[in-house]
Amino acid sequence: MINHRLDNGLRVVAEEMPGFRSVSFGIWVRTGSRNERRDESGISHFIEHMLFKGTPSRSAREIADIFDGIGGNVNAFTTKEYTCYYAKVLDNHLPVAVDVLSDMFFNPKLDPEEMEKEKKVILEEIAMYEDTPDDLVHDLASRAAYGEHPLAWSILGRKERLLTFEPDDLRAYMRRRYRPDNTVIALAGRVPAGALDMIRERFSAFAPAESGEAEDAPAFAGGLVFHGKKTEQNHLCLSLPGYAYDHPDLYGMILLNNLIGGGMSSRLFQEIREKRGLAYSVYSYHSAHTDSGLFTIYAGTAPEQTRDVLDITLETLADVRDNGITDAELARGKEQLKGNLILSLESTGSRMNRIGKNELLLGRHYTIDELLDRIDRVSHDDIRRCIRHLFSRPFAAAMVGSSDDSINALRRDSLVL
Repeated sequence: MINHRLDNGLRVVAEEMPGFRSVSFGIWVRTGSRNERRDESGISHFIEHMLFKGTPSRSAREIADIFDGIGGNVNAFTTKEYTCYYAKVLDNHLPVAVDVLSDMFFNPKLDPEEMEKEKKVILEEIAMYEDTPDDLVHDLASRAAYGEHPLAWSILGRKERLLTFEPDDLRAYMRRRYRPDNTVIALAGRVPAGALDMIRERFSAFAPAESGEAEDAPAFAGGLVFHGKKTEQNHLCLSLPGYAYDHPDLYGMILLNNLIGGGMSSRLFQEIREKRGLAYSVYSYHSAHTDSGLFTIYAGTAPEQTRDVLDITLETLADVRDNGITDAELARGKEQLKGNLILSLESTGSRMNRIGKNELLLGRHYTIDELLDRIDRVSHDDIRRCIRHLFSRPFAAAMVGSSDDSINALRRDSLVL
């Protein structure tokens, strides 16, 4: 793997994948909704949109035509902690992708008229999101867990703030956050000879304008958030403390998640859906951040079944807390986790995501064999340590539905060890 740092501090990582004809190229910036000030809510996501709206030398239509003309894909995404602009093209078209994406990155036009149009687009995106309660409840779960910390804020932002943004606001935020020391270039696939020279040519003039800001770690609040909405189902989330990206017990927690609600054989899926038919969708997931993490359980069920679903969920968690997991579950969980890991890396895009994210957030990389070894070394003692952390605080709860009676009746400290 290529790991290079330009004179300006910009990091470049590349992974060659023999046998592939495509290459994925990404520009990763360590900025997201958690890095916004209160009056900037949603600006990271808005900038992501605006970088596709043209440069002084290319219109938005021309950018789209260029990638369609070479059979490539170009897109971007914003999260709570990072933003990524990426393209996937045939290896011989990498110079085109680097040229166009770097132009978008360094020279966004930020035309006021286009900004007003894009505000309407994002307002529709927010409306669509608010009309989808099984998505909305996860944002509420973050708020219940983290309170007023920026990690609890919506990536889409707030409507009233979005409408106030001007070109100078976006430029000021980019000067503060879009810095070479805060950015990683990642490539994976058939990386052509001279790729590093291409990057150096386009990015060597990238210079910082302002210093960075310190990030405060969130405290787990363990709160309750209810959003009243006329729905056919109640949508529920329970959240417990998790681990950060670099925590040594991260894989133990991921394994524990798979057992509790991470797949069709998990305890919650089997108990709630398969045995009792109380929900179509029920699952759990672990969200790791740079300095914290959340373990979250979701279920959508009819109002009259909500109490039963909550009771079964708490009983399942209490059994894990009190009795741990079996040898068979530990062995099966390891194989499931290893299989998921390997299968998730069988494309240039997923490999580019992995090395870009690792370099940006961790500054280091593990080989696949090292990761598999970490999974194999997870022991019952490790799982018990994860369980103690998971149940160290009252859980947070969030719900979207017509009545908050069932969620208000919860004793959120009932699982605390």
